[in-house]
Amino acid sequence: MTAVWIDASSGASGDMLLGALAGAGVPVEVMQRAIDAVAPEPVALRVEEVRRGGLAATRVHVDAAESHHHRTWRDIRPMLAGTALAVFERLAVAEAAVHGVPPDEVHFHEVGALDAIADVVGVAAGFAHLGATDVTVSPVAVGSGTVQTQHGTLPVPPPAVAELLRGVPTFAGPVAQELCTPTGAALLTTLATAYGAQPAMTVRSIGVGAGGRDPDGHANVLRVFVGEAAASGGAPLLLECNVDDLDPRVWPAVIAALLEAGASDAWLTPILMKKGRPAHTLAALVDASNAPAVRAAIFRQTSTIGLREQPLTKHALHREMVQVDVDGRAVAVKLARHDGVVVNAQPEYDDVARAAAALGRPVADVLAQATALARKYL
Repeated sequence: MTAVWIDASSGASGDMLLGALAGAGVPVEVMQRAIDAVAPEPVALRVEEVRRGGLAATRVHVDAAESHHHRTWRDIRPMLAGTALAVFERLAVAEAAVHGVPPDEVHFHEVGALDAIADVVGVAAGFAHLGATDVTVSPVAVGSGTVQTQHGTLPVPPPAVAELLRGVPTFAGPVAQELCTPTGAALLTTLATAYGAQPAMTVRSIGVGAGGRDPDGHANVLRVFVGEAAASGGAPLLLECNVDDLDPRVWPAVIAALLEAGASDAWLTPILMKKGRPAHTLAALVDASNAPAVRAAIFRQTSTIGLREQPLTKHALHREMVQVDVDGRAVAVKLARHDGVVVNAQPEYDDVARAAAALGRPVADVLAQATALARKYL
């Protein structure tokens, strides 16, 4: 899987994303061809290597001739498809909400419409070229202060940006100016599959996209990290809670629900709490990617109102499954290897129990026979 992390801690715009994609190795021709296929008037991408706050960065200019067409969302929609259509629709709906008009009547004025089409279509084509399956976006810097628009002076973040970033981690950012544009916000929220710090991944390319301004003391850049997602799905986490008021007959169903939600293991430990109350500690081992679902299962299935959480370092042996034959019944055996050598071979209990029931034999006898047969792999 191709994983992408977008570092928007200094803001985001369409041209910054174009620059970051070009810097990460996406051929500009790929983005230009996509734009040429839909743009109603000539639009050209021009690449420039620049510096922002002392950092080398790639600046992509969108060159378009002066246009006298005022295009609405109704006019632009038939030109687009796929991700580009979804981005523009999100942008139109947000603009409509803040201006109190139907989405079809939202105007993208003059050259701004062509620039936005190029940004959105080019970025969508760039991410398609990467084959990105997981796109994580950092908390987004939006800036502060005020900004001049065609509607007059507006607070930062402008209303459309604030609307687009509802439910997304954001913060003011390092400088008092607009750092995230509506097009940038629409692109980030459409592309994102998750939000947060850089996930566990093997990075193979990094692109640094430059914004148009170069303010003192601030690197006006957006970074894109491209690589492969870690096979484990993220660093393992241990989730725990103490429960003293749950009917003990419910615990087997709770543990089954946590495993169903994605926990790699779950267990219960008897404890003695303050004032001598007997209780249990419920624990679940989970990859970071499955943690939200397992947290939700714990809160839904138990009476706890809080969780402890800590990252763990986990060392797991390579595992594989084989089968042994117990009087005509197949029993799966799990092998564990260390440095290529099998160090453990254990029959799967559920298979043993099914075989015992079918053969009319005690489970202990079938388990002993399966274990003896499994020893040939050691």
